[in-house]
Amino acid sequence: MIIRPARLTDLDRIFEIELENFSIEEAIPRPVFEAHLKEIKTSFLVAEKEGEILGYIEGPVVPHRYLQDQSFTEDIKDYSHQKGGYISVTCLSIAKKAQALGVGRKLLTALKDLALEHEREGINLTCHDYLIGYYEKHGFVNEGKSKSTFAGEEWYDMVWENTN
Repeated sequence: MIIRPARLTDLDRIFEIELENFSIEEAIPRPVFEAHLKEIKTSFLVAEKEGEILGYIEGPVVPHRYLQDQSFTEDIKDYSHQKGGYISVTCLSIAKKAQALGVGRKLLTALKDLALEHEREGINLTCHDYLIGYYEKHGFVNEGKSKSTFAGEEWYDMVWENTN
């Protein structure tokens, strides 16, 4: 399995995986993924095995500690050209047939490596309460309920700090 930067030609498969894992309310719309693929320069990655995309992780580099709902829109702004900031994960999703095979761990590890390489302050994301343990297992700290109102759901702010 390889982890590589996502390309616009990956859009159809990325959107298929999104719809496998999220309700229509929580799924990121296809035009948003297209905008993200065009705008996000360093932090949109896919896991690929034998030419098939098994999962992805994506989100812009932002200057703020917590994920903001604007990151889920087509009007995305990526600050990867600036020093510091956080990689703000808007989605980590794994194809149903590849779940429980460590694909999510590999994508998170690759994103942490990018954060270290590009000297980011860390990585932030929001998740449901039942995923807090998963992200804590990967070094993220639960910093409480998020201000995010995405999809009308309750979210928790999770932050991984670059301690280097």
